[in-house]
Amino acid sequence: MIDLSIDTRGVATLTLARPDKHNALSQALIDALRGATDNIAQHKEVRVVVLAAQGTSFCAGGDLGWMRAQMEGDADARRKAAAALADMLGALNTLPQPVIGRIHGNAFGGGVGMACVCDVAIAADHAKFGLTETKLGLIPATIGPYVLARMGEAHARRVFMSGRVFDAAEAVRLGVVAKAVPTAALDAAIEAEVAPYLACAPGAVAAAKAFARSLGPVIDRETVDRSIDALITQWNSAEAAEGISAFFEKRASAWNVTSSDDKQ
Repeated sequence: MIDLSIDTRGVATLTLARPDKHNALSQALIDALRGATDNIAQHKEVRVVVLAAQGTSFCAGGDLGWMRAQMEGDADARRKAAAALADMLGALNTLPQPVIGRIHGNAFGGGVGMACVCDVAIAADHAKFGLTETKLGLIPATIGPYVLARMGEAHARRVFMSGRVFDAAEAVRLGVVAKAVPTAALDAAIEAEVAPYLACAPGAVAAAKAFARSLGPVIDRETVDRSIDALITQWNSAEAAEGISAFFEKRASAWNVTSSDDKQ
């Protein structure tokens, strides 16, 4: 589900390794990411983390089979699953080491959220982004605090509710990624972000990151719990049931009134 490597410089590369499912976030992948993140946090020799992905997509969002299973489960199971997702994002966001996102292909839903927990993200210029949850009767709940912290409310409201797919250039304007470069230049751009940290005191970097977070929007336990409650509420809705059913039945959802040429 994930691949973790650490080079001799102390650069850890944490790679989503579910390419056949476009790295959609299943319970197994969520748990693997949380375990790897906790592992990295304890490794003092790790100076920088690169968050990357295998295959043609960075992350297609939440695995809809996993979501459907939560919707059909009992209240305790739903809360446990929602909390696991929220806590994984929180663990990435609070890693003491700087996290650099290497974004390519599609980054939808949770993929946008994961880009937003990175300290800086660089995208290939072909990448596509979208907070597509509302097309399925869902909302960007557990990723919401990080998306709003990265974009700011004014920018977020342009894409947070519409499900609209946007390109890498707009992702730069919205603040999701710092820059977009040709695919052939992506690795060099990531290395350019990594290199300065190797000349910095690791403890000072960690302290500076924690201080910067303390000065930004507050994402505390109360905020995270609100995001979990919001996700569970939407999972329980009739719209979510219809949206997920429509996806698996390969039909338009009941609310989709776009022309046949626009339907995807």
